[in-house]
Amino acid sequence: MDNGNLLFIFIVLVVAAAITVAVTYFLTRHLADKFRKEQQEKSDNIIALANEQSKTIELEGRDKALKVLEEAETEIARRRGDLGREEERLQKRRAELDHRVERMELREQSLNKRQSALDKRTNEVEKMASQHLTELQKIAQMSVEEARSQLLAEAEKEARNDMARIIRQVESEARTEGEKRARVIISDAIQRVASDHVAAVSTSVVSLPNEEMKGRIVGRNGRNIRAFEQAAGVDVIVDDTPEAVTISCFDPIRREIARRTLERLIVDGRIHPAHIEKILAEEQRDVEKDIIQAGEQAVYEAGVGALHPEVTRMLGRLKYRTSYGQNQLAHAVEVAKLAALIAADLGADVDASRQAGLLHDIGKAMDHNTEGTHAQIGAEFTRRYGINPRVVNAIAAHHHEVEQESVEAVIAEAADAISGARPGARREDLEQYIKRLRALEEIATSFKGVQQSYAIQAGREVRIIVRPDDVDDLAAVRLARDIAKKIEETMQYPGQIKVTVIREMRAIEFAK
Repeated sequence: MDNGNLLFIFIVLVVAAAITVAVTYFLTRHLADKFRKEQQEKSDNIIALANEQSKTIELEGRDKALKVLEEAETEIARRRGDLGREEERLQKRRAELDHRVERMELREQSLNKRQSALDKRTNEVEKMASQHLTELQKIAQMSVEEARSQLLAEAEKEARNDMARIIRQVESEARTEGEKRARVIISDAIQRVASDHVAAVSTSVVSLPNEEMKGRIVGRNGRNIRAFEQAAGVDVIVDDTPEAVTISCFDPIRREIARRTLERLIVDGRIHPAHIEKILAEEQRDVEKDIIQAGEQAVYEAGVGALHPEVTRMLGRLKYRTSYGQNQLAHAVEVAKLAALIAADLGADVDASRQAGLLHDIGKAMDHNTEGTHAQIGAEFTRRYGINPRVVNAIAAHHHEVEQESVEAVIAEAADAISGARPGARREDLEQYIKRLRALEEIATSFKGVQQSYAIQAGREVRIIVRPDDVDDLAAVRLARDIAKKIEETMQYPGQIKVTVIREMRAIEFAK
């Protein structure tokens, strides 16, 4: 192809491209103008629609504003009317008050006038009364104080006569009815309890398998029996009684421990000081368990609810305590039952009466270690362990050491008297005997340096164990003489009392 054709083709292509560009430009511009016109029409429509809606909303807002304005004007008019009526009412009230004040002022003036007249009349009356009194004194030849005293004396005499007559009548009726009612209640309570007349008193006699055992108990040169007596705090009497020895001690718990220990030693056969102390310690633990079981059994038999373990344990110690020969634990259970029956008949608190009856003598389980009467000691002890205050008062007041604050306290006292006063319940000799032995031990322990003291031989001897570091041999002699002298000065007793002071030194060493 020659150059002329190429040029022609190139020119045609350039012209075609130019035409294409021009057509494209004009077409694009036409389309853009058309799109702009359509958008302008849409925006004009939207603006027109918005204008119409704004006009509609404006009209609705104006209508609502007019409505609110009308309602506000109506409410304001109503309130103005209410205020007007309230103002009218206040005006009327003010006028009434003014009128009332005027009437009060007039009445006050009237009262002042009357008061003046009354004061004047009162002065006249007092003057006349004074004149009459003076004339009466002249006629009667007696002053006002004398006349008043005579009149009061006559009135008092007459009143006393009437009062004495009424008191005698009431006392007679109360005594008749009270005695009748008391007989019924007490007899019914006693019949329903129906306990034995005499509580059992344990003996202190230990049976032996043969007479040879007495020699083994005594030991070489009395070594075994001395060790046993010192460790247990009792007196072992080995006499002519066949196949038996007697343990003497006023403290029933120590006596029971000693009895059990001796019986075990007899069965075991090994009787020497070291083994005695071992068995004695074991029996002390066993007796302590028995004391707890006895207390729990007594609480169950009396029908009392759960008590503090320490109260139950202390109650169980009464199993080994007697009062005038009557076992104190059996007595406590009996008093609890009697008190409950009496309280039920009288309409009192049965549970409080039952508990007061059971615990009324609990102080006797510790009175040899604590100062004070058993009623005071028992009340203080039970108060520490949260017992009902009415029960505590009944315990403290059952011997009238303090005032009885409730009917339950009176019931506990009555039940105690019933239990102790029935025929055969108590023997006074044993109680006096125990008091004398306790007094012996208290006198001995009151001296400095005394570790333990034991009254033995039915009170004919008191054995005193001293601390060897505090009391030497010469001081032990002086101590025995001083204790004997104080016993002579403070106690009454038949015959004579032997005072034995024991000072023992022990040297202990261990082979390793």
